[in-house]
Amino acid sequence: MPLSLAASPAEPFAEGKARIAAAVEASRVEILDLSHRIHADPEPAFEEERAAERVAEVVAAHGYAVERPAGRLSTAVRGILRGGQSLDHPRIGILAEYDALPGLGHGCGHNSMAASGVGAAIALAAVRDELPGEVVFLGTPAEERGSGKQFMIDDGLFDGLDAALLYHPSDRDHVEIGLLASEDIEVTFSGRSSHAAADPWMGRNALDALLLLFGSIALWRQQLRPDARVHGIVIEGGTAANIIPDRSIGRFMIRSTDQAYFGEMRDRFRDLVAAAALATGTTGEALFSGGSSTMKNNMALVAAFERNLRAYGIEPGAPDPNLGSSDMGNVSWVIPTIHPCLAICDAGTPGHSIEFREAAASPRADEMTLIAATVVAQTAYELFRDPALVDAAWREFRAEG
Repeated sequence: MPLSLAASPAEPFAEGKARIAAAVEASRVEILDLSHRIHADPEPAFEEERAAERVAEVVAAHGYAVERPAGRLSTAVRGILRGGQSLDHPRIGILAEYDALPGLGHGCGHNSMAASGVGAAIALAAVRDELPGEVVFLGTPAEERGSGKQFMIDDGLFDGLDAALLYHPSDRDHVEIGLLASEDIEVTFSGRSSHAAADPWMGRNALDALLLLFGSIALWRQQLRPDARVHGIVIEGGTAANIIPDRSIGRFMIRSTDQAYFGEMRDRFRDLVAAAALATGTTGEALFSGGSSTMKNNMALVAAFERNLRAYGIEPGAPDPNLGSSDMGNVSWVIPTIHPCLAICDAGTPGHSIEFREAAASPRADEMTLIAATVVAQTAYELFRDPALVDAAWREFRAEG
């Protein structure tokens, strides 16, 4: 059954929301074609040139004034659509992600996130004459590594927004989300090369230092709090087995639900790098980047999204206890924000897996992409039509500090 006929939208403003649903249904082919093109052509963080171009082209075709690049990131996109009424506010942010995982592709379903954000922007363009203020579409790169949204925050691209809305595909439905604070760390050990058989005593083994760091982290995990995480991979470990490696590189992430404890983890990690370097006679450098924050759910927006979602027969459950990280958390500390999750596959399907990647291009994911586009746009429509909801979101945001 077409989405526009699947259910009667939730009140308030059900007539306008029905027009939004009809606009999504009318653009079904365009929205899903975008999702599948991005899925078939994955690009990792900061390299999403083709995805950004595709997203920008579609929103521009629906009347948005598009900037690309937006700010310092070449793959960031901003599109602005002025409402048909004369008021300057509210300004509602509709977000889209499109970076892929290196070596895995869209194992987090960002193709669906890009298409749903674009779909919501298309739907709001269809009712622009009814809207005050502005719709601000933001294509946000580098969620998987590097926290591209923080660059966009620093560049002022979120200034003046009254809300930020973005859906995430999952293996279950929940509107409220928890996130771990996270930071990327690239560790480089420098030593001295030598012949591994003839004169190994002349060398300083940088790979030994990296392996010692991994061992130290494994021991550290015994004392970590249950909600903290440390994990990493080897990027470079030498060039030949008969050469003592003079350089090794590892990439790590540290995470916690507690911002204060996160600072302690950062200090401890530096100490472990220094200890591994001291033990092996090498030098070690830890470069921290891409910090993501914990999530500050705006419950006024959560309630509106949940009300609109239920009209389509989806009953959201409790927040997922298996936490990840996202730079959407950074946005939530700047403006009222939600980041609901909707199921594109069966419960228990792991994220960042081949199974989830395949699910992200499935018919089930396609339908959820359209539902997400509709519900995001309907929630934005409520914010445009009801100044009291915008005020409630800001009062809650400010009351929490």
